Order: sequence, then structure tokens, then C-alpha cells
Amino acid sequence: MKRGNGSMKATPQRLAIMEYLEGNRNHPSAADIFKAVAKKFPTMSLATVYNTMEALKERGIVVEIDIDADKKRFDPDLRPHHHLICVRCKTIMDIFKTFPLLLSGDEKLGFDIMGNHVQFYGLCPRCKEAVPDKEQ
Repeated sequence: MKRGNGSMKATPQRLAIMEYLEGNRNHPSAADIFKAVAKKFPTMSLATVYNTMEALKERGIVVEIDIDADKKRFDPDLRPHHHLICVRCKTIMDIFKTFPLLLSGDEKLGFDIMGNHVQFYGLCPRCKEAVPDKEQ
């Protein structure tokens, strides 16, 4: 199991976590991953998932996203992208579009800008349908 900055011991549990993350676009938390993978490995602990996710993050295999204040979420898609976030159910969707945001010299405050990450907040179609019009 090698990608990014080094290798990890390929245990069956780690391989199951990697398999779960492969192509996963749900931005799962460690608890989400544990719930899915524990079906196959009932003796696995949540600590194993946290430790594995930390190791994957350190090796550049996943990115930790700080969108949900209640829990860490992970994104295995390392391509540059932005997010749509439902304020009600916390669903996170990827947006693969470039937003050329230019800052003036004063606004840069001496930074060399290397990129940006845009987050859009609102109600997903499912939550919007569930909310009466006067609440929106």
C-alpha cells in the first residue's frame, strides 16, 4: 500500500478502508468508514480507523476537510475542486469548476496565492423539498 510519502503495512483492515474510500464521493467521517467496514471486520476498532485515516492523510492519500464542525470528514479525491454543502443534512457535493478569484496587491497581504477553495452553502434538493416555503 504505497502512495504519497511512504508505505504502510497492508493489513486486511487497512485494505478494506482503502477499498471503501476508492471512488467514494460522500466525504465520509471516520465513524462512517468504521460503520461500513466493521460489517466485514467486526473486531476492528474505531481507533484503528482514526489511526489509518491519520496515516493516509500524512501520506497524501486523503485530505481532511473542515466543513463539518461536528466531525472530521475525509476526501479521497485529490483533484482540485470545490464543495456544495447542505446546511441541514450536511451532504457535501464536489464541484469541478475553476473560480478565478483575483486579489489586488493590498488584499494579498504579501501572500503568493497558489489556489483557492470555494464552499457554497444551501439546502440540497432533498432537504429543500422537506422544508416549507416560508422557512427557506
